[in-house]
Amino acid sequence: MKNPIQRFSTIVILGMSSAIAQVVEVDMDMVQHAKGVFLERVITEHEFKRSEITRILDNAQIDAQILETISRPAERVLPWYEYRKIFLNDARIHGGVEFWRDHVHEVASASEVYSVAPELLVAILGIETYYGQRMGGYRVIDSLATLAFAYPPRSAFFTSELEAFFLLAREEGIDPEEVLGSYAGAMGAGQFISSSYRAYAVDGDADGQKNLWGNWQDILASVANYLSSHGWQWDQPVVDRVSLSRTWSGTEFPNSMNLDETITSLSNAGYVLSTELPGETPATPLSLEGEDGQEYWIGYHNFYVITRYNRSVMYALAAYQLSQTILAEYEQS
Repeated sequence: MKNPIQRFSTIVILGMSSAIAQVVEVDMDMVQHAKGVFLERVITEHEFKRSEITRILDNAQIDAQILETISRPAERVLPWYEYRKIFLNDARIHGGVEFWRDHVHEVASASEVYSVAPELLVAILGIETYYGQRMGGYRVIDSLATLAFAYPPRSAFFTSELEAFFLLAREEGIDPEEVLGSYAGAMGAGQFISSSYRAYAVDGDADGQKNLWGNWQDILASVANYLSSHGWQWDQPVVDRVSLSRTWSGTEFPNSMNLDETITSLSNAGYVLSTELPGETPATPLSLEGEDGQEYWIGYHNFYVITRYNRSVMYALAAYQLSQTILAEYEQS
């Protein structure tokens, strides 16, 4: 019988102090089995060269830092007022205005072609990668191989993304061993995962490539296409700040990205809305911890669309608020 200790590769990740370490054990038998199954399937289904895929996968590193990052529980859930400060600060706002000025034609073109608010395109790039300045330093092949083969909780998802990455590399003429991205395999200025890259990236300047790292026409058009494909409605509201009436029951709806309520149902529940939208308009109520107490918001269809880019209520609200702040400063300047 094989000694079970030999089945594991133990990797120690040192923290700020050498006295503090995180130990990550990787089941190498599991890794090799998963890799073999994946290899046979993609070769059979997609006609990749065995020698090429085998070499790339053998050279891919199982990165303990990635496993530690994705599996560690959050030290705490940030309240809204702290989360908001991460993105709505002078540097990111001024950076957005400067980026918009420098790429005014690309921003305008993407906005017009896909009917998406230009300020939102700028804000999303600001949140995702600080306008292309922080696109990630992990090799995508290492990130996806690690999470596909050595992280069972989400192995199915990342195995699918690894498959999409190989297809993407072949379709776009990308060297899969050179591409850098986030620890979770997101790529480019807009941080597209492989399946989203294949589904929503577009060739904005018609040069035959969809370059989401350095071609701002492609980048902005792709972000706009993503939002448009998920139903963005031009010149329609995103969210409204609301208050509570004396008739409010005191029961808060859980924050949700789904539009399960309507303006009428929320009004009947005691939310005070100042909108001219029809009563049957789908909506979702939000309750977030602000610096001066609880804040109440109502999200509409376009709010839901932003959550398709990143499935987080706070992300969507931060993106919207950043977009409005950038827009106001851009117009003033």
